[in-house]
Amino acid sequence: MRGRICILLLSLWLAACGRSDEPIPLTRSIAPDESLIEPPESHMPDPLSAAAIAKRDHILKAADTGMMRPLSRIADAEPDFVSNIGGMSHITYWTLLRRTGADPGATLVRLFSEPYDAKEVGEEIWYVWPDFAAREPEALIPERLSFRDRARLMELVGEDGIARIRDGHPYPGLRTAIAEDGRWVYFIYNEELIMASETGEPE
Repeated sequence: MRGRICILLLSLWLAACGRSDEPIPLTRSIAPDESLIEPPESHMPDPLSAAAIAKRDHILKAADTGMMRPLSRIADAEPDFVSNIGGMSHITYWTLLRRTGADPGATLVRLFSEPYDAKEVGEEIWYVWPDFAAREPEALIPERLSFRDRARLMELVGEDGIARIRDGHPYPGLRTAIAEDGRWVYFIYNEELIMASETGEPE
């Protein structure tokens, strides 16, 4: 008798739960916000021209010597090359930097290891290292960058530099540029030159 009651109760329970062969969902999938899973729009710069590649490699070969004179020879061969606003020769300026603990040659090697970007300056194309230096300030707001680029930007300019970017200033870090025709345009340490370099009219 007791067995019949158990079978009856089990039948009623199964009926209340619906068909026993229907799967019972254990969890409900919730799609995350697309802004959290989609990376920012990537930008692929124009490929370096053959002349720019040759000049970059020439500069790197000189930088690898660890001496300023090979670098200064390359810079002196460019009539409009800019390194400082004090009117000093390039080798004098870079030598003074070395006395303060900076290393222009090693800095150039690091800059050329960064991604580059291409930008139009007048009727020319300049290839700029790092890529951040070729972008408008609003494009450098950390929230608009990928996580990797945010970390890279922080490493290059620090919190003070990012604060300047948020205030609307251009990229405040070191930079170098080579024109499409292979001309070495500038290698800038001094932040006062940044605005001039952006317009292509250094003082």
